[in-house]
Amino acid sequence: MLNQTGKAGGEKRAIPGTLVFDGDAAQAGYALNAMCYSFNDAANRAAFAADEEAYMDRFGLTPAQREAVRARDVIAMLSAGGNVYYLAKLAGILGLNVQDLGALQTGMSVDDFKAALLDHATTETRVADDERIVA
Repeated sequence: MLNQTGKAGGEKRAIPGTLVFDGDAAQAGYALNAMCYSFNDAANRAAFAADEEAYMDRFGLTPAQREAVRARDVIAMLSAGGNVYYLAKLAGILGLNVQDLGALQTGMSVDDFKAALLDHATTETRVADDERIVA
């Protein structure tokens, strides 16, 4: 019999060296992700900056989530069910960008992470509107 993920015997998908964001992680990280989503509103970003503890109380973060936010530990936030797309909103408040998050996730320096991105980048060729490719 197959489970929800299409795997036999209740096995979960595993990608070595990667935290998989699945239904269980989404459920575990709901409070943290909801808090991060709230940062779409500037007033909420200001409220968090003014009193982080009260703001975390408002969303009912777990002790592990609260400690990860306090420590600015992105890997711990991901382990506590955080979704990187929502965490990016918190990262902006903390003065981090998405490349900083990628470097933290991979254990690389930011410069090494940027170099790795460039190594794996594909180039795009643009064609003028009046040029046509003929098969």
